[in-house]
Amino acid sequence: MFSASVQTVKSQRYTLYRQLRLFSQLPLTVPIKLPNGLEYEQPTGLFINNKFVPSVQHKTFEVINPSTEEEICQVYEGREDDINIAVDAASKAFENGSWTKIDPQKRGEALYKLAEFIEKDKEIIASIESLDNGKAINSARGDVQLVVNYLKSAGGIADKIDGRTIDTGSTHFSYTKRQPLGVCGQIIPWNFPLLMWAWKIGPALATGNTVVLKTAESTPLSALYVSKYIAKAGIPPGVINIVSGFGKITGEALTTHPKVKKIAFTGSTATGKHIYQNAAKSLKKCTLELGGKSPNVVFADADMSKAVQNVILGIFYNSGEVCCAGSRVYVEEKAYDEFIAELKTALESLKVGNPFDELTFQGAQTSQMQLDKILKYIDIGKKEGATVITGGERIGDKGYFIKPTVFGNVKEDMQIVKEEIFGPVVTISKFKSVEEVIKMANDSEYGLAAGIHTSNINNAIKLSDNINAGTVWVNTYNDFHHMVPFGGFNASGLGREMGIESLDNYTQVKAVRIKVD
Repeated sequence: MFSASVQTVKSQRYTLYRQLRLFSQLPLTVPIKLPNGLEYEQPTGLFINNKFVPSVQHKTFEVINPSTEEEICQVYEGREDDINIAVDAASKAFENGSWTKIDPQKRGEALYKLAEFIEKDKEIIASIESLDNGKAINSARGDVQLVVNYLKSAGGIADKIDGRTIDTGSTHFSYTKRQPLGVCGQIIPWNFPLLMWAWKIGPALATGNTVVLKTAESTPLSALYVSKYIAKAGIPPGVINIVSGFGKITGEALTTHPKVKKIAFTGSTATGKHIYQNAAKSLKKCTLELGGKSPNVVFADADMSKAVQNVILGIFYNSGEVCCAGSRVYVEEKAYDEFIAELKTALESLKVGNPFDELTFQGAQTSQMQLDKILKYIDIGKKEGATVITGGERIGDKGYFIKPTVFGNVKEDMQIVKEEIFGPVVTISKFKSVEEVIKMANDSEYGLAAGIHTSNINNAIKLSDNINAGTVWVNTYNDFHHMVPFGGFNASGLGREMGIESLDNYTQVKAVRIKVD
């Protein structure tokens, strides 16, 4: 593990770098050779009006490979003036009707074509995700397939968005129609860069809106790369605009822009609250997919081997950097020892390391900042008196790798039980009754997801009905489908991603009442 002094120096270097970001004549594409030997051209510019362009101030920032801590490349940094240009482009595209007024079937066809371009190039795209984010290559391939599936689904929905006729008697003809909002500002996180890009642009475009999207500063590469397919898919200039940049500057400019009619954000609850306040000032429609501290409940009657694998998938998939991670595991008391023994054995054979190794399950954490945060929480857990069953430390001194960590002997008021860690750290608690575990599961400010593992359908239904969570998985976990809505209760957010429900966030209802003579 790095010493505290070395970590301090690295932190100071990062802070200084952000303060003195480069002014550059960076080429708009740079060649990159991936660790698996594949080569490609990486766009570095902002994507506005279907063109890659430098930022107005020509500032750039570095993108770091979390597996090696080395620079991958530089990209242009968008700021307030770039957001203004991108919003103007999106506004003009909305007003000229090149996307909004066309036959919805044409919008669907374009989204489907975009999905097909991505599908044909999925190995390069998955490799970019692994390089940029640090996730295992097999996880990245799964992400890209979810992207393809969702964009195809959004394309299929595009011509099925309709209103209704209302019987108000013979004197009037009354009906409703759903109309797009206009320019949608979208901000995506670094844990699933391309998947969140798809979850945002899919419903926005299907419903006839235009988009300005800000990528996460640590993982901008995949969204820029796939942007080269937007025009080829038949999507007009200005409909999708991608701006790389930092939250306090670029994100702030986007969420406060008067021409932006809707904000969609995925990220932390604290940042989501700030964005919600910004949106409220001009009454922008808002979708927030925020943090979580999701319970994962294991009954003694569950298939224990399968339950252990589902718990592993629930918390250590994507290096634990998942908003709905099952980070609080509750095991029925009489099965606790058996469960702990099986989990410890399984984890100690889990491969952590090089994301491009086909056998790797858990890759790197995405940034130095996230690595430091996770290690801080592990230290807090130890000081609180929790027992480290396995893991609890960094792996090596190069790359942001952490051993899968399990805490036992925890109390429900400990920080490691209450607060979102966003890493490969899980707490294990015992319960005796259904009523007790429902109370424990709901003892959280969050409500994003939950897992239940049991062979008793009555217990499955009772917990599903009574746990406060937007998604409940039974005998599975992190099991997504493009037609199943996803979103949270309470501090986990507002609105839904995916499914028919996502369209509500991008449309408004107009009522028409015609007097009949």
